[in-house]
Amino acid sequence: MSEVIEVTEYKSWVCLICGWIYNEEEGLPEEGIAPGTRFAAIPEDWRCPLCDVGKAEFAVVEF
Repeated sequence: MSEVIEVTEYKSWVCLICGWIYNEEEGLPEEGIAPGTRFAAIPEDWRCPLCDVGKAEFAVVEF
């Protein structure tokens, strides 16, 4: 009998303006965003900590 292990794949999101990267696995604890927080779960009024643009200027990074 094999055990099924659920794998949660976290994504990284890059700011298209300045190149800053948000990593879902790491979160952004200094801004109150816990590790494991999905980008979609970040408040809509959140701004890039480096260049101050909104979430619309971010794209998922495919490795």
